[in-house]
Amino acid sequence: MIDRIAQHLAALREQSGAIKQARGERTYDSEKVRAALGLLRRILFDQTADEQLASDLHVAHGQIAGIVGVAQATRVIERLPDMRHCVQMDVEAAFEGDPAAKSYAEVSESYPSARAVSTYRLARAFYQIGEPVVARIMSEEAHAATGIDIHPGADIGCHFFIDHGTGVVIGETCKIGNRVKLYHGVTLGAFSNRDGRADAGRKRHPTIEDDVTIYPNATILGGGTVVGRGSIIGGNVWLTRSVDPYTRVTIETPNLQVAQGVDDPGPDLFNL
Repeated sequence: MIDRIAQHLAALREQSGAIKQARGERTYDSEKVRAALGLLRRILFDQTADEQLASDLHVAHGQIAGIVGVAQATRVIERLPDMRHCVQMDVEAAFEGDPAAKSYAEVSESYPSARAVSTYRLARAFYQIGEPVVARIMSEEAHAATGIDIHPGADIGCHFFIDHGTGVVIGETCKIGNRVKLYHGVTLGAFSNRDGRADAGRKRHPTIEDDVTIYPNATILGGGTVVGRGSIIGGNVWLTRSVDPYTRVTIETPNLQVAQGVDDPGPDLFNL
């Protein structure tokens, strides 16, 4: 039986298709990508000793060069100071925006936002130099660890904080300004794709201007949708059109039904 299945799979491998084409395209060692990502994150968060920083940068450059080549590695390393600046502001945003945070160390070491957003900033550097597969391997590492899905193509300003974070989705062509705060479950997405690959390269995801707050489970869709600066988007909002700056968008409070005097609701709780 095994031999028969092997022959069948071998025959399928000879046929044209997506999997065969993928194997014929340039591939990457995902473990090497993750190793480089880990060292780069440690550098961004000052977790390497000052006297060892130059050495660590040489190691990181070598790791990246082994994945995408020396010239591309140099381009990434050159962007680290700018990334470090934004990551510092992101940590400050989390600490200032969450009264539960007891220290900057707590934020940088344990907050999902710190891990996901710093990874995004590194992944975006690879995306911008034309290495989208490496960028996606990095972003998916953070997605798996935090539940926060940020496409490396998104353009996100500094002082950015995702509170709690689980279930957040930020699409490829999304543009987010500075000092924006999101809560868990927020989707910055695109409309259902009916044109297939013809939609590639188009602005499909919303623009969120500076100083916007978006509460849990809000969904904002469409490349032409702009949320004006200083606006507040309430929880569970479904938004597919632009709103002016300093706008508050909410939905009506659901009609909550409360039954009094029920000693033991039991299995019929929802059949009152």
